[in-house]
Amino acid sequence: MKKLLISLPVIFSLFYGNHIYAEDSQELYFIDAHSQIDHQVSGVNLVLERMADNNVKTTLLATRGKRNWRDILEWNSSHPDKIIPLIRTKGKHYQNNSREYYKSIKRQIETGKFQGPAEILIYHAQKGHKAPEVAVDLTDKRVSILLDVALDNGWPFIIHIEFASLYGDKRKQHMNDLKELLNKYPKHPFALIHMGQLQPDEVSNLLGKYSNLHFITSHTDPVTVSNSRQPWVNIFEGYQFKKAWKTLFIAYPERFIFALDNVWADHWEYSYNEKMEYWRKALSKIPRSTSRLIANGNAERLWNLK
Repeated sequence: MKKLLISLPVIFSLFYGNHIYAEDSQELYFIDAHSQIDHQVSGVNLVLERMADNNVKTTLLATRGKRNWRDILEWNSSHPDKIIPLIRTKGKHYQNNSREYYKSIKRQIETGKFQGPAEILIYHAQKGHKAPEVAVDLTDKRVSILLDVALDNGWPFIIHIEFASLYGDKRKQHMNDLKELLNKYPKHPFALIHMGQLQPDEVSNLLGKYSNLHFITSHTDPVTVSNSRQPWVNIFEGYQFKKAWKTLFIAYPERFIFALDNVWADHWEYSYNEKMEYWRKALSKIPRSTSRLIANGNAERLWNLK
């Protein structure tokens, strides 16, 4: 009887090993693959506090608003394993296609301290007074300068297209441009932030056709969706993933990347913990190997994080 009892865990492991869930393992840690911080956020101490409270090991961070991109480099020098600098890509100089934009990109690249560009806005719907509409072609010089440096360094190229806010010919053109880019550089990793505001069937179709395309999970939680009038995609049903999204995560575990994309002070101060609770609980209900890749493994591999 004693021998039988000892062997039972082994038997269960053999038959059910591929279906061990995250709640059965050690606590899952996270890599936030894309967040931002402006001048109204108190500073890096708040970021580190939220990370520590939620077992977020590392945050890939860019500045926006009136906060200088050099702040991220200072924080990285003090916390090299926790704060990873992303090249600042946003702002009025980007929108206006001014010389200052190219000067800023050049200065950041020349430091040799960044690990990739932050999201590149291709289509961004207006969001109140803080974030105006931005519409840029993927072939624009503002985009190609960042694409070139990403290609040279093997950095993932994060694309921001809000497909749910696009209609008709504009939507079709942006989708065609994206597919053309993916075909042109089939070995380079590209990622659509905010799931591209696409539905599961659209995501499934793209994943099946383009092995170099990834999806970043930011702005897909009930907290974000309930506090916004934008057509963000809610991938949750309660504290678990909707069936269609869960199926995709398990089918393509190496193609989804966790991120929060915090931006404003209220994101860092108030909603961070609530969002993370959804992610912790939902990831605990899918296979451990899948949850680990989404929470941290894919970001570590793509950005070469130690």
